[in-house]
Amino acid sequence: MIKESNAMLLTGNHAVSYGAMLAKPKVIPIYPITPQTPIAEKLTELQLSGELEAETMTPESEHSAMAACITASLTGVRVFTATASQGLFLMHEMLHYASGARAPIVMANVNRTIGSPWGFWPDTTDSLAQRDTGWIQYYSESAQESLDTVLQAYRTAEQVMLPAMVIHEAFYVSHSLEVVEVPSHSMVDSYLPPFDPEIYLDPSINRCWGNVVNQEMFWRHRKALGEAMDQTFAVAAKADAEWKELTGRGYELVEAYRCEGAEILIVTMGSMCGTTREAVDLMREQGLAVGLVKVRLFRPFPVQQLQNLLKGVPRVMVMDRNFSPGLGGVLHQEVKAALYGMDKAPAIHGYLVGVGGLNVSPDLIAKLVRRTGQAQPEINSIWVGEEDGA
Repeated sequence: MIKESNAMLLTGNHAVSYGAMLAKPKVIPIYPITPQTPIAEKLTELQLSGELEAETMTPESEHSAMAACITASLTGVRVFTATASQGLFLMHEMLHYASGARAPIVMANVNRTIGSPWGFWPDTTDSLAQRDTGWIQYYSESAQESLDTVLQAYRTAEQVMLPAMVIHEAFYVSHSLEVVEVPSHSMVDSYLPPFDPEIYLDPSINRCWGNVVNQEMFWRHRKALGEAMDQTFAVAAKADAEWKELTGRGYELVEAYRCEGAEILIVTMGSMCGTTREAVDLMREQGLAVGLVKVRLFRPFPVQQLQNLLKGVPRVMVMDRNFSPGLGGVLHQEVKAALYGMDKAPAIHGYLVGVGGLNVSPDLIAKLVRRTGQAQPEINSIWVGEEDGA
């Protein structure tokens, strides 16, 4: 294992900026929006100091920023951007264009509540609402994981030729300080080769993009996009394993924590995973057979991995920091769909916790575990608010 890194005290957002710098993008179109703005600011500082050599631009909107990302990527250069909340929503049309163009852009999204009403609190609804746009989605729980995932996302995206989001939550991760190991350029260069696509926009190679197609051609295009998503599991797993071999840090696509002999498994994503680990440790000390299943890769959704982990477990408790009106918790419903018809499928309980940024404490998690152990599962996700101890 190469030990080339520099320990720095960084926020989650600044960790993302260092990850982007180390990936050496050539073009960075970015529009600032709270709570993503520190990513843009740090990238500008790194450019001014000479540590980052890239063309940075601030278009008039996030929609234009993503349009610039697509066109830059199609010329065969590595591209990075970042956004949050309403900015991600303004990009929605162009997110479909990016995946349809097979442009392996990497974008950081800082989860924030969506309007209205107006707010600036952590909530994963913004990125989960983009789950059908054809973007790979990674959810990280810490600054270190966000930095490492930016690099893994490039490795994965540029092999399957799909864009990727690296997602962490506002304030809990974006503005919290922690010690982060920032790898050297030489280490990253040994891991992430230069972007060298086979096809790109160049008059000399006599190819075009964006023309009108017939129904059969469109069908083949979408099928190929789906096949690329299917390939993502193996490519992303290899990217994570090789990063672990190089740095000692690996995260897996779906992490199992203290799942051995568990009677109840807690499934969640993002920053709540850290709190859940603490709750699991406390409950294990009390003799409760509880474990954590952390979903890190949400798109493509890890159906087979979840089936392997959850098969035969009596009860599963899914915690969502998001809300899809008319559906409930997005992760809750996706887990139910993944396990549908499976032999020895668990009873699945879903809780809407932390929606809008409400605090989720270890004590609250333990309370929900006790409730899960005693109640029958409901079809709908159950709201958990301040009156429940949040």
